[in-house]
Amino acid sequence: MGADLLRYDGMEDEEEVWHRSDLAAFRHVEKVLQATRMDPNLVDQSVMTQYYKLVHIIDQNKRKTADDEALRLTTLKALSEAVSKFDIMYHHSLLNTIFSISIWFLQRHTMDVFLDLITRLAAVADQYLRECLQMLVNNFTPPFLVKNELPPWAGPRKKDIHFRLCESLKTISDTVPLAPMMLRDIIDRSMPKLFENKAKMISFVECMLGLDTERMGDLIGAVLLAKVVELLTELDVSITWEDILQEEHNIGIFDMEFEDLDGDEDEDVLGQAGTKVLFGGNQCADKLDGLMVVVCEHLKSCAERGYLPKEYDILQTIFRASVLRVHRSKFAQFIMFYACSLDPEICGPQFAVFLTDIVIKREEDAISRMSAVSYVGSYLSRARFISANTVVAILERLVRWCVNYCDHQKTSGTAAIPNHQIFFATCQAVMYVLCFRLRSILDCKNLKPRLFDMPFGFLLTHPLEPLKVCLPSIVNEFLRQAKDADLFNAFKDSALNDAIESDLSRTFGGIGRLDMFFPFDPYLLKESDRYMRPNFEFWSMVKTTYIDDKEDYDDELEDLDGPGMDDGSSDDDNPEVNNDPDDLDIPMDKMSITPCDSYFRQFAKESHAGPSMPAKIRPSVSPPS
Repeated sequence: MGADLLRYDGMEDEEEVWHRSDLAAFRHVEKVLQATRMDPNLVDQSVMTQYYKLVHIIDQNKRKTADDEALRLTTLKALSEAVSKFDIMYHHSLLNTIFSISIWFLQRHTMDVFLDLITRLAAVADQYLRECLQMLVNNFTPPFLVKNELPPWAGPRKKDIHFRLCESLKTISDTVPLAPMMLRDIIDRSMPKLFENKAKMISFVECMLGLDTERMGDLIGAVLLAKVVELLTELDVSITWEDILQEEHNIGIFDMEFEDLDGDEDEDVLGQAGTKVLFGGNQCADKLDGLMVVVCEHLKSCAERGYLPKEYDILQTIFRASVLRVHRSKFAQFIMFYACSLDPEICGPQFAVFLTDIVIKREEDAISRMSAVSYVGSYLSRARFISANTVVAILERLVRWCVNYCDHQKTSGTAAIPNHQIFFATCQAVMYVLCFRLRSILDCKNLKPRLFDMPFGFLLTHPLEPLKVCLPSIVNEFLRQAKDADLFNAFKDSALNDAIESDLSRTFGGIGRLDMFFPFDPYLLKESDRYMRPNFEFWSMVKTTYIDDKEDYDDELEDLDGPGMDDGSSDDDNPEVNNDPDDLDIPMDKMSITPCDSYFRQFAKESHAGPSMPAKIRPSVSPPS
């Protein structure tokens, strides 16, 4: 086929010229394909020359003039009309050239024609489906990157290209019933690896999540989201706590948790620049940060389209299977936090109930129950969008379970379950939540009676002695607020009140080394922080029962820590406590726990100046809005 196919002189109407040239090209291409459906040795040499010319015309490795581009466009149209003439055995070079094309280099009209060719090829029975799907998935990312970033020309085109790729994949899935299952497998095999650069990861995941719509979501949406969460989790666990805690130049939100900062320095480290310094050299954190932005934008889009409840149900199932039991997860779990914040009336309470159900069900495994109680305590404390009514309802369930547990121990003996870790963890979670939410609950007249009806006195003075095992920072802050709120005056037993007064006069707790992890502690990723911050309760925002005005509140905060981190007390401090890890159903080092660094142990031992929160971190101060 030559350029003369594009020129028909003497035609009075230009549209008529292009119409006739297209028809001529279509007939020519069809004849060439038909004539070469046999052993090349049996084909006339002139016909083979025409075949190889077709390959040359669409070859992307050759520079194209305007005429060449017009010729390629017409040839692609002709190939689209002649897909029934393709032969997988004798047209290998032509098919290989087609499947190696990158649409990132195609002009918009040429791209549309080429994608039409791909969707038609995919519909040819039992022939080219996998190759077509793989070619489209390969185009999720541009063919090359410049200094680990998208080429300057690719950025503005990315959204449009991703949209066209997704539309093509949806069309193929509608046409070929086998396509969704095959696409899942191809995406699984093509997922970015941890060592690949951030720009490639983000481009791939953005396009991948573009398939998670009502049209495709029912077919492969759950699998796509699961693969993304798996990638987030892999990056998360690759960031060790030592990377965060031992960085020489850490000046960011996390360092605010350790150091008392005053003056203008506070404002500097709380901004975005401070967070950047924190993870300045951590590539995994940088990649995770970018991917969290992509996932949050996807969830935001789902909410805007009214699709969030269905997406949340999928996400909750994935969380249960892939995140809940992860050892030392730091950031990936915040996708649940953000999803719930987008629907505080339904998804918000639903997540709290979901976690509570895991905690109180005996048929659940011990690792899941311990992790779930950490999650529910941290979630209710930090989620600003959760109503006080929901908090009280969850606390009632947790306290009721604790009381039932104590009653069971009374009949079966205190040694029935060695160490009672889930009981202690639940008591600690209840106290932790009340450190943050007690004042707001008391301010609700209809909730205050329900709170005072909870048998805290019975639990705190039970022979299992949870106050001696829970973290001192949480115990001391809880007792301080509870005493100020007259929470224990509801109990008429004078001996009980005397015991509590005695407890308030001394530092105690942590004897049994109840290690806990608080998964929704302040978020440290720079770029995606903007999605979490508006809905996150920092300790500096909490109005306690013993602080009545802002000035006194600021004075108190100078020596307060946000409740809940490990105080570092030693197991050897109390020989009467059974510390054999084998006594527990699970080894504690298999749980996600807040790391125990020797620095913090020394810090905790040296700090005995009254109640403080917590022994491991400084106040969680909110960044400026």
